Amino acid sequence: MSTTSTIAMTTPKLIQKEEIPSLIFPKEPLSRSKDELSILRKKLRDSMVLGSIHHQKIRIVFEDSEGLKEVRTTIWAADDKFIVLKKGVSIPVDRVVELNL
Repeated sequence: MSTTSTIAMTTPKLIQKEEIPSLIFPKEPLSRSKDELSILRKKLRDSMVLGSIHHQKIRIVFEDSEGLKEVRTTIWAADDKFIVLKKGVSIPVDRVVELNL
C-alpha cells in the first residue's frame, strides 16, 4: 500500500490559507506511483485554469510536519515544485495528497 493511500484514510485538519506560511514542510516527497503523479499534475493544470479564469476554489489536502491539512482556496499558479495561492502563499507539490475540483 502506498503512503498516499494510507494518508488518505486520515481526516485532514481544515485550515485557512493565511496559516500556510507558518507550517513546516518536510523535504522528502510523499510516496506515489508514476500514475498518481500524472493524475496530480493533470488536476493541477485544471485547477490553475479554474482558479485564474473562474476564481473557483479547490480543496487541497497536503501533509506538513504535523500531519494532514486541508485548505479550500483558489490556485493562481503551479509548476513542478509549488502551488501558488493568493498573496504568494505556496504549498510544495511533493507534499500534496489530493486535489478536488
